[in-house]
Amino acid sequence: MALVFISSEDSPPPAPGEGRISQFCDFLKNERRLSPYTVRNYREALTDFSSWAKKSFGFSGDFSKITRRNIRDFVIERQNKNDTGMRRQAGSLSRRTIHNHISALRSFYKFLRLRKIVVSSPLTGIALPRLPKSLPKFLTEAQALELLKMPQLARDEKIFPESECIRDTAILETLYGAGLRISELCTLTLARVDFATGMLRVLGKGNKERIVPAGTQAMLALRRQRDEIRATRADDFLFPGRSRHEHLAPRVIQLRLKKYLALAKLPTDITPHKLRHSCATHMLDHDADLRLVQEQLGHANLSTTQIYTHVTLARLKAAYRKAHPRA
Repeated sequence: MALVFISSEDSPPPAPGEGRISQFCDFLKNERRLSPYTVRNYREALTDFSSWAKKSFGFSGDFSKITRRNIRDFVIERQNKNDTGMRRQAGSLSRRTIHNHISALRSFYKFLRLRKIVVSSPLTGIALPRLPKSLPKFLTEAQALELLKMPQLARDEKIFPESECIRDTAILETLYGAGLRISELCTLTLARVDFATGMLRVLGKGNKERIVPAGTQAMLALRRQRDEIRATRADDFLFPGRSRHEHLAPRVIQLRLKKYLALAKLPTDITPHKLRHSCATHMLDHDADLRLVQEQLGHANLSTTQIYTHVTLARLKAAYRKAHPRA
């Protein structure tokens, strides 16, 4: 079979606006110090918009040519028709995703204006579809305790290797005990865990550091995980991937959690982030101060944390209606 060599001149051209998007993502990574997951989400949102713009009106990559009308058309055309009770169309997006895309575009145009690449932003005055009000899903306290038993059960039943069960116990206890984001958990290093005081130095969104308690059971599990992997250097990841120089991939945790949920006969749509919801809800159930919960979770705004008060109030109302004879 003859080999065909393709020169760089024959390579497909980059996607519309790809150069500007790459510059922006480098800025987010190197100057804003955002997490790789956040940068990835920004890139995907901007690339998706560029692809839509190319198909819709022949966008060539010059973001200074994008108009407010183009943005409005994007919001209208890409909106998931299920949100309005109509038949869903291929390529449509949920309202939440539309909001995330527009948020990415706003940040992108701020960057372009700072670099004097554009004079103004076409995002000014753009109306977005109202987001449906939904309360975060979480496990009850009994369900959370049942889930935390599953790595030990998996070890006893020889479903997973003992070393993985030790790791998984530490993962679940820390996600629930400290209310960490999955990215915060994966990047925990030996230097960031104070085994004497039970405190974690967590590197959150935007590389903001906070110090949070993890709980007695989580610290016992982390200590056992440290001993299991023989972590001794300050920069050793407590949850290493294929080597000590890379951390465990979030996808590994997500898939393993689903197996433990199935083993415990719990809803398998519970994600690592919903363990964070569970942590916040259970703290408020036990009269924790809202601002302390805000600090624990690393929320920039108190309004983000207040959603959990709605959860506890909704549960209170449900219990009242069920139990009170005059409800």
